[in-house]
Amino acid sequence: MNPLLAKLQPYPFEKLRSLIAGNTPPAELRAINLQIGEPKHPTPAVVKDALAAALDGLASYPLTAGTPELRQAIAAWLSRRYRIPAPDPHAQVLPVNGTREALFAFAQTMLDPRPDARVVCPNPFYQIYEGAALLAGATPVYGEPQSWTGVQLVYACSPANPSGQVMGMGEWRRLFELAERHGFVIASDECYSEIYFDRPPLGALEAAHQLGRGYEGLVAFSSLSKRSNAPGMRSGFVAGDAALIKQFLLYRTYHGSAMSLAVQAASIAAWNDEAHVEENRRLYAQKFDRVLPMVRPPLAAERPEGGFYIWLRTPIDDREFARRLHAQYNVLVLPGSFLARSVRGVNPGANHVRIALVPPLAECVEAMERIARFAATL
Repeated sequence: MNPLLAKLQPYPFEKLRSLIAGNTPPAELRAINLQIGEPKHPTPAVVKDALAAALDGLASYPLTAGTPELRQAIAAWLSRRYRIPAPDPHAQVLPVNGTREALFAFAQTMLDPRPDARVVCPNPFYQIYEGAALLAGATPVYGEPQSWTGVQLVYACSPANPSGQVMGMGEWRRLFELAERHGFVIASDECYSEIYFDRPPLGALEAAHQLGRGYEGLVAFSSLSKRSNAPGMRSGFVAGDAALIKQFLLYRTYHGSAMSLAVQAASIAAWNDEAHVEENRRLYAQKFDRVLPMVRPPLAAERPEGGFYIWLRTPIDDREFARRLHAQYNVLVLPGSFLARSVRGVNPGANHVRIALVPPLAECVEAMERIARFAATL
């Protein structure tokens, strides 16, 4: 048995199940689940039609590198979205089976498991970063380290999960300078990049281009799960440094992670269409417009720059808030402390809960009404 498995923590949703195990919510209140970031808007017809039309592709083994047509569609989308020269679809773009798998596998490819190997990730963070570091034989570092010695990989996430904050040009410039000085690789997780309200979030490749630098030591990850309401397709990509992608493709060839031809055809249709993405943003904006004004003291929240989460500050311990909210009002939210790690005695997720505005509008409004009623009793 791999001894590194013992270092893994339970996933946040497992912790939540344990937290509420003894609850018996009121039977007269229907359950409302806001704990998990699973899109609930309909998958667009253009994607489903393309998938159905390509089902004959199930009779063939797909190549790990993907079809030239898919790689070209992704490169063209990157050029349109980020106003950059189209990346070389054969050398700088690689389709992946969803970014969760790819973000994990990338660390296994990139890390040299020396005793001092370290991986930096945000705090709070997506727990895949931590697991990827541990199982690659490295030590995860939460937030900016006091020393960059031994750092081989940095995970960035913009818009951030769970806060929705977006990295600006100044932050990217500093991160690039640190990477050049210390020799680490940057993996930019941009899965929420297409859910925004005012202006498109700055991407890693876009920032590099605007700063006049190449993509050396830099890769960006994106996905159709949130953008196109297609989490079940497990379709995304990694793009950037050709040398890193070449090695990542080698790893994935052995890993057996090729995308089916039917899913590739549907992915091409999705990356080539923006109308459904604009409608998706409209639906999320409508939810935030209705729900955020309902957040009143003793609760507090700010409108995120991207993503579909409300990062809600709570007047009591976040775990107790989530447990009692479920027990008394049958609403599930995720404690923020489950999404972070304590550093020097401080957990930055404490006294926050993450609310995923993924159900229909009326359900989100009803949930916030219940949350407000509960908070008024605290």
